[in-house]
Amino acid sequence: MQQQSADSAVSERRSLLSVLSGATGPLIGLILLCLFLTFASDKFLSIRNFLNVLDQITVLGIIAVGMTLVILIGGIDLAVGSVLALAMMVLGYLNIELGVPMYLAIPVSLVAAGLNGLIAGLLITRFNVPAFIATLAMMSVTRGLANMITDGQQLTGFPAWFNMAAITRYGGFVTTTVAVMLLVFAAAYFYLRYRYGGRALYAIGGNAEVARLAGINVKRMTVMVYTVCSVLAGLAGLVLAARLDSAQPSLGTSYELDAIAAVVIGGTSLSGGTGGIGGTIIGVLIIGILRNGLNLLSVSPFVQQVVIGLVIVMAVTAETLRKRK
Repeated sequence: MQQQSADSAVSERRSLLSVLSGATGPLIGLILLCLFLTFASDKFLSIRNFLNVLDQITVLGIIAVGMTLVILIGGIDLAVGSVLALAMMVLGYLNIELGVPMYLAIPVSLVAAGLNGLIAGLLITRFNVPAFIATLAMMSVTRGLANMITDGQQLTGFPAWFNMAAITRYGGFVTTTVAVMLLVFAAAYFYLRYRYGGRALYAIGGNAEVARLAGINVKRMTVMVYTVCSVLAGLAGLVLAARLDSAQPSLGTSYELDAIAAVVIGGTSLSGGTGGIGGTIIGVLIIGILRNGLNLLSVSPFVQQVVIGLVIVMAVTAETLRKRK
């Protein structure tokens, strides 16, 4: 009887750790954060502030989806911030400097972004370069290319409708840029949950060799994932260009760290194989609401960096405890 009680207690503790370390744990943290900020600032709980948060997380949200796919297979991509800047500058150069119509400039910008991931994926799969090194090298190359396009100068003068895509709220709530982010979330969620390729990513992250023996083309899937991650980073760059109504080669710095933080906070394991888009969405909201709340409370940007760093440490610690149990 005592043994059964002890087993039951251990089972309950394991269940609690699983809940708090998975997607449900971050959700509880998000709710508690919202409750705290509601009482700490009278400006937080309002429709206007909620819409501001949505606008502010669009870029991070789109990048974080691509980073989730990469981390699910046990990889990492440090170049997404530079790819964002490259796509933005290619768009600006083609449209503003050369007069290329936006319906042509936008897909060319996304192709330029995707080439970064394609090259990184080939370095990883064909030449066995560690993902950290391959994407670190591409981060430097891509940032240099972004600056070379206009010799480090920003570009302004996009068509009015492009900037309005980040301003005009349809139904009083959703802008085109926010709608793009929501569509990316939905597409990634259904792909991971209902498509063979999505299940294959989890298998690769769990054990790449076993996945290969099971008939999954691990190398092809890896290249695809890095390419998609870069395309999404490029899409995020176009969204940021619409918001700012300009193209600046210096933008995107530290976005890779924010994206990794959102994915980890959302419960996706850095070793791959576990996690998902649902947790990433919660992680993005936590970072966005945390920054928004700290701004409302007039907290120094330097202190904000410390707070977000501590949140990341707590998320990684929770994952470690879950694995030990």
